[in-house]
Order: sequence, then structure tokens, then C-alpha cells
Amino acid sequence: MTTAHPSTQELLVLHAVCLLGFADSRAVAERAGTSHGTAVQVLGRAERAGWIQHFTFADLAGWSLTDPGKSENERQLAAERGTVDRENTIPAIYGGFLPLNARLLRAVTDWQIKPTGADRFGTNNHDDPEWDRGILDELSALGSELAPLAGRLSALLMRFDGYVARYESALEKGRNGQHNWIDTTTVDSCHRVWFQLHEDLIATLGISRHEEA
Repeated sequence: MTTAHPSTQELLVLHAVCLLGFADSRAVAERAGTSHGTAVQVLGRAERAGWIQHFTFADLAGWSLTDPGKSENERQLAAERGTVDRENTIPAIYGGFLPLNARLLRAVTDWQIKPTGADRFGTNNHDDPEWDRGILDELSALGSELAPLAGRLSALLMRFDGYVARYESALEKGRNGQHNWIDTTTVDSCHRVWFQLHEDLIATLGISRHEEA
């Protein structure tokens, strides 16, 4: 049985900054699956290499990739994929992911917008249990269909492990009335987890959303 490939700490930390966009060291460590001390050390080396910059906005502070950092992240991902995915399994998985992604986007839109006779872009105030139940059932079905794809990814690369568990945890909170766990970006919601997986896939394949469209 082939063992999934463990990414280097340098790749995991730099890629975490890429996926998060802007984040402090603790968020980077959590996303990378490393200790905070390890993340701080790697971030320091990456800053000295010119791959990341630290910014402060009012009461927010965090790390973001520089252009050279984006190029380095792309180089690391390409080198890793060249070693691990010689049979081009990841593009096939990505092809199966895209139809699910279209359904996810529709479900999130329906979670946010509920047309009425007076306004076809009316806000979903979550006062219609049947409407919400249909969306939650679709999100549950999507999680079930995503699981085997994610399983194939994590069998190749350990860094893809955990997406389904995070998605299911967020969905359970949404079913229990915590509506923001379905679609907001301020918590690890269904939409946020899915978005990060999508970004992870296209970054791993070296394509952009423009090319995807």
C-alpha cells in the first residue's frame, strides 16, 4: 500500500499563507498543521527570503505572500506534484470536483437569497424551515459526494486530509441553527472550507480561476 506523501514544513507554511490570503502566525500554524513555534520559524525564513511580508491594518496584523513568494509557492507545488502524481490523478479528481463546485455555489446563493413576489433577490431571513432544509440536504449530499474525491487526494498528498471533516463539522453547526457556519468567511464555514479546497486544487495544478472559466 502506497503511503501518502508528507509535504515539507516550508511548503505547508508558505502554502497556508497562500490559501488564507492574510493571516497571523497562529492561523497559519493551524492551517499548515504545524506547531506555532515551527510556523514562526518558517515564516521568519520566508520573510528573509522575500517571500512574505507582515502587514498591520488598524487592530489587524498578519502575513501575506509577495509576488516572489507566489512564484516560490507555485514552484514548490509543481515540484511536489511532479514527484507524487506521475499518473495525473489530480487533474481527474479536479474534473470530478467542478460539477460539485457549481452545485455548492448555487446552494450558498440560495442560503443567502430567497426570491419573493416583490423581490427576486430578497434576503433569506431563515424564516422558512422547508427552504433551508432543502439547502442543508443538498449541502449534505455534496459532502457525501466530495468525500471519495477528497479521499483520493489525501491518499496522494497528506496536506489534503481534513477538508471533509471540517466541512461536516461546519454543516452540523449550520443544521443546529448557527446559520453563519454555512456561508460566512469569518468562521470555518462550509463555504470557506470548500473555497480553500478549490484554491488548493487549482494551485496544486498550476492553473488560475481565469483559466478555469
